[in-house]
Amino acid sequence: MLIEIDGRELALTNLDKVLWPETGFTKGELIEYYVAVAPTLLPHLDGRPLTTRRFPDGVDGVSWHQNECQREPDWFPVYETRGREGRLLRFCMVDGIAALVWLANQAAIELHPFPWRVDAPRQPTQLVLDLDPGPPAGLVECARVALAARGLLEELGFDPHLKTSGSLGLHVQAPLPDPLDAKHLARELAETLAAERPQEVVRSVRRADRAGKVYVDWVQNDPTRQTVAPYSLRGVPSPLVAMPVTWDEAEQAAESGRPELLVFTAAEALDRIERLGDLFEALR
Repeated sequence: MLIEIDGRELALTNLDKVLWPETGFTKGELIEYYVAVAPTLLPHLDGRPLTTRRFPDGVDGVSWHQNECQREPDWFPVYETRGREGRLLRFCMVDGIAALVWLANQAAIELHPFPWRVDAPRQPTQLVLDLDPGPPAGLVECARVALAARGLLEELGFDPHLKTSGSLGLHVQAPLPDPLDAKHLARELAETLAAERPQEVVRSVRRADRAGKVYVDWVQNDPTRQTVAPYSLRGVPSPLVAMPVTWDEAEQAAESGRPELLVFTAAEALDRIERLGDLFEALR
């Protein structure tokens, strides 16, 4: 199927292919979602290189993280930089709906931008605390830790925001108005949370040590790391979205013990944007 977007011709393929067998959500619906969410999503991708996670055979099939751009059309934006030992790296960028749809047509379900922009490489514009629960802990436990992290960040003068990962955990993110060592600060915050809440937060990266607790992943602030974009779909059994939420919603989930309050499908995400706007606008 040939379409034209912003003067770019794209050949869309296998639109009826089911990517989420549990719900019957198709590749065509994936593309439709990204077109619908584009006005809100694109500002979060603007000027940022990204990596993707591709699921050509659906979320139950083989998937991989695609770090570098490959076989892109000549109009597709690519950021080139030198990596270790001087090797040339080529990262995809998204400068509009055409680029977004091209990636979706490659079954790139997940979008993971770097925390910096190309006009200031490797200088993060935001801090992230990636809250990763160890079963049987889950979103409710993450919400409780997120609320504690909020307090620490606000005491330091930051403006923290919260989003679901669209998978198991939550992301506490705060804009950085001035350059600083985000990785060092995030590590200090993670260690403070573990010291103040030892029954809930674990320092160890070993999964065997995380049972029933939340690991605060501070390494995500390394300039070489990426975090899933707000409003990105995730490669989980249902078409769930990494969704910004309010702190009131986090409090409700923490107090009621209801993790479902922090789970959002593609359709629910679009409805929330219509009602609430972009709750992550400060992090664009």
